[in-house]
Amino acid sequence: MTVTPQASGTGLHVTYDGRVHPAEEIARGAAYELFSADEVPGFEWTPRPGLAHPWRKFVHVTEVSAVHGGAPPTDEADAPLLMPVHRERGWSYLHQLSQQPAAAGDPTLAAVRASAVIRSGTRMVKVLSARQLAGYVRGWLPHGFCYREHDVAHLRTPPGMAVLRGDGEGGDVAFALRWRAIDPADYEVPVGPAHQGLVALPPRDRLGPPVLGTGFVPSNAQLIPEFITRDFADLPMPANAALVAYPADGAEVVLYTYQAEQRGWLRMVGPQWRHLLAAVPGLSPDQEYMPTGDAPRSTHLVGTYGDSEYEAVADLPGGFRVLAMTRAARYPVEAAARRLRHATWRGVPCLVLREESGWLRLRLRRPGPDAVATTGAQCHERGVYEAWAPGTEVTDDQVVDLPYPRA
Repeated sequence: MTVTPQASGTGLHVTYDGRVHPAEEIARGAAYELFSADEVPGFEWTPRPGLAHPWRKFVHVTEVSAVHGGAPPTDEADAPLLMPVHRERGWSYLHQLSQQPAAAGDPTLAAVRASAVIRSGTRMVKVLSARQLAGYVRGWLPHGFCYREHDVAHLRTPPGMAVLRGDGEGGDVAFALRWRAIDPADYEVPVGPAHQGLVALPPRDRLGPPVLGTGFVPSNAQLIPEFITRDFADLPMPANAALVAYPADGAEVVLYTYQAEQRGWLRMVGPQWRHLLAAVPGLSPDQEYMPTGDAPRSTHLVGTYGDSEYEAVADLPGGFRVLAMTRAARYPVEAAARRLRHATWRGVPCLVLREESGWLRLRLRRPGPDAVATTGAQCHERGVYEAWAPGTEVTDDQVVDLPYPRA
């Protein structure tokens, strides 16, 4: 399945930099792809069959001054970043602040960052390498640094999305995981004393760009609020999450969608796009269905109905329901919680990911120089540090249920 821009005949036009361009809406109006028949500064030459406008540019909605013929905003639209009006301090000043760790406590910067809000159902995005894509198809769960789709919808090419990569890898195709947030409590903003360890990590101990502590992505040109999953924990995969690809022409290609009942991914991409998976290690482009198997999971949803407990699934925006193969059994649960496992090793708070032959795979909940040195944890992607520990050395090992608001 592919979202392909069709500039002709849509009737949608956008005013950008004083000129009106035919356009295609992206992510329900969070961004636009602008088209031009003639060369325009900042536009790229990208001819496509059937299109009379070979020049194009992706822009965020905040960069356009008017939209002509677009659909009205829906209830699902996320709130944009809001900046207090000031005669002398504009966007450039704010962007400069966002790139300075010493400015993390600036009131204006904090107010802008606080305007980026996650709600239940917000579409989230995590940019992946080919290696990570293979991991998610095989059962990885959302974790680590991520972004609201609303804030990154204008980044649609591999070079543009490089600023969101967390592992330092690159390629001719960008991949991403997109899902709906279950609850705002599952996410944190990496600012404040609790996350100073992330800011202090030296280059030798990290992958990807540094964490600035301002809550914004390190970038020369973008002002993008970033989030992390709470304690860097895995989150349950909601129904209908998607793995997508972005080739050089900026098209969005949906590769797989998550089928909760089978705990696996259903292939959506047609033959003309399967070459995009050629660089993904160990993944067959021709395989119809990729089950994630029955391996132990670091977290899962549990729900109660009557006096019984069931495994549950988040089917947003509708809420939570029993995870069942038959439609008749997929009834709503009365309460839901995220179940995970906490432990302490050498005085460092950790998450237990899995257990093998008396050893525990741990992920640091609050990574920093001291915690990394104490545990010898290795960085697998930006902010995600894991290590093996003998089960006999681990203390405070406990299963924790984090309840969600009533379904």
